[in-house]
Amino acid sequence: MSLLERRREESVIDVLNAVLALVLFCAPWVFGFAGQSAAAWNAWLTAVVIGGIAVAAVFAFATWEEWANLVLGLWAVVSPWVLGFAGLPAAMWSHVGVGVGVAALAAIELWLTRHPPRVAA
Repeated sequence: MSLLERRREESVIDVLNAVLALVLFCAPWVFGFAGQSAAAWNAWLTAVVIGGIAVAAVFAFATWEEWANLVLGLWAVVSPWVLGFAGLPAAMWSHVGVGVGVAALAAIELWLTRHPPRVAA
């Protein structure tokens, strides 16, 4: 597998992270928790950072970007309990769902950078 083909596959992961960031950003309006200050602002801010890092990674990959998205994904998972909005099911599940997705994609990309697939000759 050439470096260009591998980078194309990794770019797909970054684009998926950007899509997940967009989902989290829109979640307060779509799921009706825009009036809940902590949940809404956490969704908006976390989404902007995840999306910004994902878009940057499409153009210039750096390992730190994946580590940052891994941490941000884990933050999204635990933030409903840390910030006290776990009692709002829509806010909690949108954060947990997107957070698990972002963390999983970042972990996959980190794995791929350390263990590139081997191509049979």
